[in-house]
Amino acid sequence: MSESPPTTPVCYRHPGRETWVRCTRCDRPICPDCMREASVGHQCPECVSEGRRSVRPARTAFGGGAAGRAGYVTRTLIGINVLVMLISVALAGGGNSLAGGSGLGGLLGGGTPLTRWGSVLGYAPYVNFGPVHGVAAGEYYRLFTAMFLHYGIIHLLLNMWALWMLGRTLEATLGPLRFLALYLVAGLGGNVAAYLFSAPNAQTVGASTAIFGLFAALFIIMRRLGRDTSAVVPVLVVNLVFTFAVPGISIAGHLGGLVLGALMALVLAYAPRIRRSVFQSAGTAVLLVALIGLTVLRTALLIG
Repeated sequence: MSESPPTTPVCYRHPGRETWVRCTRCDRPICPDCMREASVGHQCPECVSEGRRSVRPARTAFGGGAAGRAGYVTRTLIGINVLVMLISVALAGGGNSLAGGSGLGGLLGGGTPLTRWGSVLGYAPYVNFGPVHGVAAGEYYRLFTAMFLHYGIIHLLLNMWALWMLGRTLEATLGPLRFLALYLVAGLGGNVAAYLFSAPNAQTVGASTAIFGLFAALFIIMRRLGRDTSAVVPVLVVNLVFTFAVPGISIAGHLGGLVLGALMALVLAYAPRIRRSVFQSAGTAVLLVALIGLTVLRTALLIG
């Protein structure tokens, strides 16, 4: 009785295709369409997927994702600010909305319908005997929208340059989600401070509240990592002097952003390694609750 010739193996995913190549991990036959390059030989798609799931993703020193090295959040924030500026100018029909306003000796642009709608305004009418607007009138969105609005192109460029310089370093160090939380909490904190300490009819806008928070956060995080902070301090001091020396700048907003950025950085940088994300989330929630409480208190004082 003669022996039958050996059969050629077929791909386990494509039974109609003969192949002598096998997955180096599970030893199943695979055709050229199913081959995936591996460190040694080839692997099948299922083994590649299983290997990816078993590999722990790279994290930063503070628990963030390594995707922050690409700076996507920083770029997106800059893009949003620029887009909002274009909309603001379009609604104003140009003119002094770009430059030629009263701030910084005429370098800053004037207000627009969009800045009037989204600025931090305590409790005041736009015109005499008109309806009252502001945060105390229920327009709480202003505490968020104001950080994306600017008075003119110079105002925008100064803040976006600072965001580009600070944001990429912090995003790479913290990871995208933690950096975004830092930016928003600092910006919100500065706007709440402006609401607390500015005159009810004063209107303030700008990303400066968040930018000052980034300055404070960079100092704290660099110290936590044991890195040199000598280059950060002079820049921060210059910006603080600028804040107090130039008329028309929201001192409360800048200092509020500085304080909240520092507190947020402490939460992110000094959370214990065990259940770090839980502590960071809880610390962020505490800061937000405190800001809400201060907002409610100020509203009660204005309308009480």
